Amino acid sequence: MKNIDLAKIKKAHFVGIGGIGVSAIARMLLAEGKIVSGSDTASSAIIDELRKIGAKIFMGHSADNVADDVDLIVYTPAVDFENPELKKGKKLKLPTLSYPEMLGVISKNKFTIAVSGTHGKTTTTAMIGKILMDAKKDPTIIVGSLLKEQGSNFVAGNGKYLVVEACEYKRSFLSLKPSILVITNIDADHLDYYKDISDIERAFLELVSKLGKTGYVVCDPYGPHIREAIEDADCKVVDYTEFVDERIKLKIPGKHNILNSAAALAVSHILQIDKKVTEKSLRDFSGTWRRFEFKGKTSQNSLVYDDYGHHPTEIMATLAGARELHPKSKIVAVFQPHLYSRTKSHLAEFGKSFKDADLVIVASIYAAREKKDPSINSQMLAEEIKKNKKQVIYLKTFFEIENYLIANSDEKNVIITIGAGDVYKISDSLIAS
Repeated sequence: MKNIDLAKIKKAHFVGIGGIGVSAIARMLLAEGKIVSGSDTASSAIIDELRKIGAKIFMGHSADNVADDVDLIVYTPAVDFENPELKKGKKLKLPTLSYPEMLGVISKNKFTIAVSGTHGKTTTTAMIGKILMDAKKDPTIIVGSLLKEQGSNFVAGNGKYLVVEACEYKRSFLSLKPSILVITNIDADHLDYYKDISDIERAFLELVSKLGKTGYVVCDPYGPHIREAIEDADCKVVDYTEFVDERIKLKIPGKHNILNSAAALAVSHILQIDKKVTEKSLRDFSGTWRRFEFKGKTSQNSLVYDDYGHHPTEIMATLAGARELHPKSKIVAVFQPHLYSRTKSHLAEFGKSFKDADLVIVASIYAAREKKDPSINSQMLAEEIKKNKKQVIYLKTFFEIENYLIANSDEKNVIITIGAGDVYKISDSLIAS
């Protein structure tokens, strides 16, 4: 199935089409003039945009959603194999590829620059993509967010380069065969799938082994868990910390973004892109959707930001950047935990990750793909945060949170909604009110 010829595909169906990765592939096929249909469980801005550009999208999953003349099914790894649309595809003997497998098909004939890592890969992918666009390299870009200038998670390019965000969940990134691999960092995450940090290291080690002698791995060789991932590398190892350049004043705050830009600089150096073009591109980079994204002001003149962070390390980095940008403001972090398993396995770390917030409001856990786990809840997380001498409250509904913020905020407040679920709806409501 992985040897599929996309040129011969006329009609494709996407299961979980609203996903940030899957939707990028749907956009690509629509841009190529193919007929695209898909399904998901809830509407979203991404689905609305896909409809506008010609996709036929169903709400809910049903075998009837898959037309008999479909010749390819692409599905998100989050769906169950008992999904009726996947079963219909199997009955019709259709080529059926997961999103990672589809990425592998696309990258096969491209010079692929894959950006992996537990944190920072979306921003770094977007930075590299922008540099290549500004350098007139006409890249194809697939990123796990929306690029600000394009308003899309996909850029169709006719050049030889593919810049792609490479996710480690379920070892998805092993479908890729990159020429340049960026590893921003390695941390313990997705422990609902991986056994432990050693298991994660082995996944990265396997990815590095795919590079061969002609490839490059761009990383911090001395960073936590990196040595274990690159110890058998035949490829060239490029230390991105040698490219840190604080003279380049970024529009996005935080030391983590200086490191992300250093990784982008290292890739640019490997590709021999003019340094002036690279530096200007990074100075002009304004970030991506849901990565410390400034949304606007409330009617009380509080500043509102939104961020996708869902791991303790990401939260710490986001709030440190916020404090750097707003040293005298009262920072209010509205956090929606993502997954029962992640909240449970990182409970102590979450408790310590809000040190740069003055007030933490904890929302109910966003379960996503998981069933309810009665052994963990948001009240327990709130108590853990309180142990670290933080003012914290738990509010069950978004309605309660919005009312609290409207009643207790003014121009001295910076409100940041944080989480990988739908907590961004709070920031949208605050701006609209």
